Amino acid sequence: ARHRGKRLAMIPVPFLTPYLASLWLGLVTPLYARIGRKLIESVVHSTVVRDQTALTAFSIRPMGMEEALQRALINEDREFAATRWSDALSSAGERRSWGGVRFGTRLVDSRTIVVPVSPGMAFAPIQQIGGATGWYAWNMLWQLRGYLDLLGGGVGMRRGRPASNVVRVGDALDFWRVEAFEPNHLLRLVAEMKVPGRAWLEFEVTGNGTSSTIRQTAIFDPIGLTGLVYWYGLFPVHQLVFQGMLNGIAKAALKEARLENLNKSSSQ
Repeated sequence: ARHRGKRLAMIPVPFLTPYLASLWLGLVTPLYARIGRKLIESVVHSTVVRDQTALTAFSIRPMGMEEALQRALINEDREFAATRWSDALSSAGERRSWGGVRFGTRLVDSRTIVVPVSPGMAFAPIQQIGGATGWYAWNMLWQLRGYLDLLGGGVGMRRGRPASNVVRVGDALDFWRVEAFEPNHLLRLVAEMKVPGRAWLEFEVTGNGTSSTIRQTAIFDPIGLTGLVYWYGLFPVHQLVFQGMLNGIAKAALKEARLENLNKSSSQ
């Protein structure tokens, strides 16, 4: 919990046995119920090792619990960062349900749209997102979210975006930051607003010279019950905003393609 930034309130109760606690564990934590049940049931057994024989018999020196937890979280982040959601969701059968798809402890909402333009043309509006350009739909809701973030001590929307149309890893885009960027293909943003968990927004463009698929993926790693309430409570709003944003990006790409065709026609 400490590594995930979660504060725990311990309330002793006389009637809740480890077995009873394990039955409702899945409702209030992101742990799988079966794993959590075994962990809770095992607390009655002592696990402190006092026999030092293993230290002399084996050359391996086990790492401490803190280091092991940190390494596990880093490895999980690295695995998710390398995930191509177009492949992951296709192999999973894109089992869409209300609230998105669950991958481990993370909640994923992914949607696509096909536009009859080249990948470079489809990606152009994506790399211009944020700042004065806005978010292509429901900008008033984005501004409201920024004001609420400021009230909560966050960065809000006041940072804007770089003046250049090309973004780089580390650039700030309103209350997001660029975590990964591949020209004409991928833009992944990590949230720096106040949320009960961690959030990412990713855009991936694939296609050929005449047609492109834009995939927009929102990823949320909730912290406890508050994080789950936040995700599922705002999911209807996210549906509206994210679908509107994807449609807006497609319209901007089509508009840019029409202007380019007009310029080519006039020059001829």
